[in-house]
Amino acid sequence: MEGEIVRLQNIVKSYGKVLALDDVTVAIQHQEIVGLVGDNGAGKSTLIKVLSGATRANSGSIYFKGRPVRIANAQDAIRLGIETIYQDSALVAQLSVARNLFLGREPVRRTGLFPTLDKATMRTETGNLIQQVGITKKIHPDTPITALSGGERQSIAIARAMYFEADLIILDEPTNNLGIEESAGVLRFIREAKAKGHSSIFITHNLHHVFQVVDRIVVMRLGKKVGDVRKADTTIEEIEQVITGMVDSIGMGTA
Repeated sequence: MEGEIVRLQNIVKSYGKVLALDDVTVAIQHQEIVGLVGDNGAGKSTLIKVLSGATRANSGSIYFKGRPVRIANAQDAIRLGIETIYQDSALVAQLSVARNLFLGREPVRRTGLFPTLDKATMRTETGNLIQQVGITKKIHPDTPITALSGGERQSIAIARAMYFEADLIILDEPTNNLGIEESAGVLRFIREAKAKGHSSIFITHNLHHVFQVVDRIVVMRLGKKVGDVRKADTTIEEIEQVITGMVDSIGMGTA
């Protein structure tokens, strides 16, 4: 396991009689971008829910930085250094941009008997982060999330992961429903995260986006891992054939 940031080992997850994950083993290396692909119902989202603490596996093990860990909920994952950016951004619409960025981890200051939110720091950091993720429109930190476009909301979710410097960033369909410029910003973030030492799991149906940023591709089909191959050793056409079942599997040399 040397060099691994995370390993999901022999993961099994069923919902009643439906076997969503069938003995799946996936490992992510330090400073590696892995594309997790597959058709609808392949098991991608379930695997990520297990890793992010949104659901519990029936059996199997999770290792983080080489040691066994228990991820029972989202807070367990966050404490380890795992941030998940969902396609719906997982933002609280009623709160401001700044409050969403620091949700659950708000900076406080102590000027009296009771601590209060350090709103000045939150506003300053929010302004800097908005620029870093490529939002060119001037957005005040106190702007409610409901006033933002889908792409802007996605960028705010990405900015949150950037600020808290997660060791592993999971992006679940981050370019879904985004325009060309906004999608380019997401892909740029993924590259920059790697350059800063982070690992990423990139889940998407868009194989053209996958091939622009990832180091390795893991293919899921009907709850099983059927592909694990370096991007340099395959093509979009080959990956499409594995996803659809025209080819049984590809690679699989990596756990």
